[in-house]
Amino acid sequence: MPHPTSQDARFSDLVDATLRVAGWQPGRWDIKQAEFWADALRTHVSPAGHRHSVFPAAVEAWAEFGGLHLTPTGPGRHIAPAQPHLDPLHGLHAARTLGDLGRALDTELAPLGAESGTEALLAIDTEGRIYALDHSGDWYLGPDIDEALATLITGLQPPRLAPPGGTGA
Repeated sequence: MPHPTSQDARFSDLVDATLRVAGWQPGRWDIKQAEFWADALRTHVSPAGHRHSVFPAAVEAWAEFGGLHLTPTGPGRHIAPAQPHLDPLHGLHAARTLGDLGRALDTELAPLGAESGTEALLAIDTEGRIYALDHSGDWYLGPDIDEALATLITGLQPPRLAPPGGTGA
């Protein structure tokens, strides 16, 4: 069997190695755990009555990458690499926050995990786009989980989301 070229590979060598050290491998699919998270999020209601959205893009991301603690090595390209823990229950108590941002973006958001150290909340929308929310703002990590993981692991500077009616940072 020929070794895939870098053009054929799903991830760069650095991203692939970081994912594999954390326990990911091609074909990883833990739908039982993803369904557990989906049920926990669906049944959680905040004291003010806010609920989480659960949709296929989120469940698929949880099934493939859920539970991984990513610990990139080396310096980042623009900023320090993130150390995400991909567990949607990090966002259990953020239903209102995710709902508010989802409305601003005209979509729904579900929690994906959190960055260790910064505690930025990672979220996914119905189209599979990935975002980070932290004390300094909201950030666009990529159009899909693959690009978002590359952004986080390689320390690329993500663009900041523009405030409603604003132009961004």
